[in-house]
Amino acid sequence: MIDRSKSEWIAEALNAHQAKLLRYATWLMGDLEGAREIVQETFLRLCKEKRTEEIAGYLPQWLFTVCRNLAFDTRKKEARMTPLGDAHIGVDSRLHERQTAGEIFRMLDRLPKNQREVVYLKFQCDLSYKEISEITKLSVTNVGFLMHTALKGLRKELLSEPVRRNQ
Repeated sequence: MIDRSKSEWIAEALNAHQAKLLRYATWLMGDLEGAREIVQETFLRLCKEKRTEEIAGYLPQWLFTVCRNLAFDTRKKEARMTPLGDAHIGVDSRLHERQTAGEIFRMLDRLPKNQREVVYLKFQCDLSYKEISEITKLSVTNVGFLMHTALKGLRKELLSEPVRRNQ
């Protein structure tokens, strides 16, 4: 049985992080139902953990890391079962509502997976470089480099886009 302080801690974690984790898992999986299962499993694993300073002090990083690992494990299992090409990281369909957002999405989708992930974690999940570093197991410097490279490439492509259309 979970004691009252632990259940309050888990309830607070759910309230604070469930929506962001669900968006992240949906983005990784491209499937809302699969994402819900992954987020549910993430919180079930939190319930099994002891509330230590190690977890309490780094709860967002811990949750996102567990969620990420579960999503990657699920994708690997599904890839073995489905003889179709590489698993594709899904996206939030709301970006397709406007043409400009659709163009930006297509540009983001062309980024290497590691750049896409750090951009997503930064701008969709509002995580710091340090938190992203702990989730992805990359150094903070590497996260910053990937972010810089991604944004520089996007900026260059955005600025050159109108020129290509007029040619």
